[in-house]
Amino acid sequence: MDELKKIVVIGASAGGYHAIADVVAALPADPEIAVFAVLHMSKDSAAAVVLHHLQLRTSLACKIAADNEPIKGGHLYLAPPDHHLMVKKGLMRVHNGPRENRWRPSIDVLFRSAAAAYGSQVIGIILSGLLDDGTSGMSAIKRSGGICIVQEPKEALFPDMPTNVLNTVDVDYRVPLADIGYIITDHLSKPPARMLPVPEDVRIEAEITERMVSSMDELKKIGTHSNFSCPDCGGGLWKMSSDGVHRYRCYTGHVYTERLLNDKQREELEASLWVSIRILEERKNLLTIMAGHELEAGHTPESVETKKRAGEVDVHINRLKSVLHAMDKPASATI
Repeated sequence: MDELKKIVVIGASAGGYHAIADVVAALPADPEIAVFAVLHMSKDSAAAVVLHHLQLRTSLACKIAADNEPIKGGHLYLAPPDHHLMVKKGLMRVHNGPRENRWRPSIDVLFRSAAAAYGSQVIGIILSGLLDDGTSGMSAIKRSGGICIVQEPKEALFPDMPTNVLNTVDVDYRVPLADIGYIITDHLSKPPARMLPVPEDVRIEAEITERMVSSMDELKKIGTHSNFSCPDCGGGLWKMSSDGVHRYRCYTGHVYTERLLNDKQREELEASLWVSIRILEERKNLLTIMAGHELEAGHTPESVETKKRAGEVDVHINRLKSVLHAMDKPASATI
């Protein structure tokens, strides 16, 4: 709907449900605004229950977002579990495309799409949460002329997400939850902000996410090829270079911040080491059994040699266990 004056997008994760409820409770049921929210939930979460409790706190009409549904003013749309929510001019897109920052729905996906579609009409809000989903999306909003609001980290139950945004983006407001409603109401009373050109990389990334696939030409425009592989699909990762957030995107659409890519690589390394230990343990046990059978058959020299091989395997097992033990220690405690 082109007559909308403001698009409000809200992102929250751990500790964010009550924060979202407090924010929407303070928002006016104004037909000139539409509100979209991503709350990190497991795919089995009952979004309808969350929606019901939000409806009790606000005069906005609350709905779970649906694909290709027209946007209506005076409404709040909640991303369904395990689906990305995107905003386009006048309608929503909802799909289960590749995860960003290990999440679906992803806050970055919503924020980036809103910035690409509505530019300076967007107000982005980041609330309590762990890690750094939302940082890149908030940067897209800022670079497209929108307003950026971050919950005061000291007030948030989990300050990671607000803090990461503050460390990367020159936000407009760093405030307690109680002030956010007043800020939005104040902006509604002002003349529309001057529309700025949407940065090309913001537009391209929003289009890639909607299509659920990218082209090499597009990736070359927004990033540089790295030496890393995508932990999800094995494709090459491209280092995004435009928004100040250290993150990587693969051809099929998976996106990892540098921090999350490190975590994912560590998890895969640990899993691989445990598989190796299991295989070596089985080999050691088989060699031990074989040595016993050789001894029973009177083949003493062969039994001694087989036992020796079993002992060598045990050395490798203990080395791998030492590596796993070192990985669990803080960096300052390792050699």
